[in-house]
Amino acid sequence: MSIADVAVIGGGQAGLATAHVARSRGLVPVVLDASAGPGGSWPHYYDSLTLFSPARFSSLPGLPFPVAPDRYPLRDEVVDYLTAYTARLDAEVRFGQRVARVTRSTGGFTVSTTLGTVVEARVVVAASGGFGAPYRPPLPGLDGFTGTVLHAADYREPMGFAGARVVVVGGGNSAVQIAVELAEVARVTVSARRPVRWQPQRYLGRDFHWWLARAGVDTAWWGPRLAGGTVPVIDDGRYRAAVRAGRPDRRPSFARLDGEVVVWADGTRERVDVLLLATGYRPDVGYLAGAGGLDATGAPLHRAGVSATVPGLGYVGLERQRSFASATLRGVGRDAAHVLSVLARDRAAHAAAAR
Repeated sequence: MSIADVAVIGGGQAGLATAHVARSRGLVPVVLDASAGPGGSWPHYYDSLTLFSPARFSSLPGLPFPVAPDRYPLRDEVVDYLTAYTARLDAEVRFGQRVARVTRSTGGFTVSTTLGTVVEARVVVAASGGFGAPYRPPLPGLDGFTGTVLHAADYREPMGFAGARVVVVGGGNSAVQIAVELAEVARVTVSARRPVRWQPQRYLGRDFHWWLARAGVDTAWWGPRLAGGTVPVIDDGRYRAAVRAGRPDRRPSFARLDGEVVVWADGTRERVDVLLLATGYRPDVGYLAGAGGLDATGAPLHRAGVSATVPGLGYVGLERQRSFASATLRGVGRDAAHVLSVLARDRAAHAAAAR
């Protein structure tokens, strides 16, 4: 059994940022990660993934991204960066340790892994992201679809789809980027409830994220509300041009699936080989089920990353948990600092009240 000030669940960008902030405050963190090695979810994303924010806006606290500031890093460069960050981190990071459950104890929490490792900690920060919990929406007829169903989490590269008829469900960045790539070798449709909302990557010679930071939107609590519940597709011009040219084409959500057939909203029926769900993720926090921190759907009950029901429990890496930048490389450090500050304050107040 190990004893720590902070047990951090997840060794990706959110967990590493949390451990860094904890060490900077004199705390002893232990990071538990289910993966075999560093990089978090990044080694499992599709091969061509490129960050939509330039390197100057894509760093964790304490280590600038080691490429030209205005370059848009590739997936493998992010993996290399997180690997280097892990090596430099003055904290214990244990890989291959999938957390099975978190329970409350007299001193705080007991964190148990599937391999039998036990960590006792005063504070727990769930930073496991959502890659382990891809979201499959309840599409009409999905369970009976006889073609191939994939989630974006399963997609790597386009060559295995040559000549196929593919429908990509979703209208966000990943949906459009994957669909445009697939359209080079397959017949592809992007199907979404709402029209794609385009955001130019650069404006007046500056990257979109520069303007967000300049206006304070990137870190403001009200920033996510500007999106109106949708995420714009950040585009340098290529993706919008491809969709306008019909490669891929874009259609409203289909009415239902019928065997291997997609029934479109106008009643047209079309055989489809592959349904690719670019429908996002949900927080991968099932290990908290017995700790009282989740609602009936398994979602965290929290306020700005601090548990609303379990003292000493926090979250880092949840989408929009505090700002537009939450869950991104540039945002997790700020969220980690906030969460650890609030947890420390609450713990001190509880101790004072007990005296």
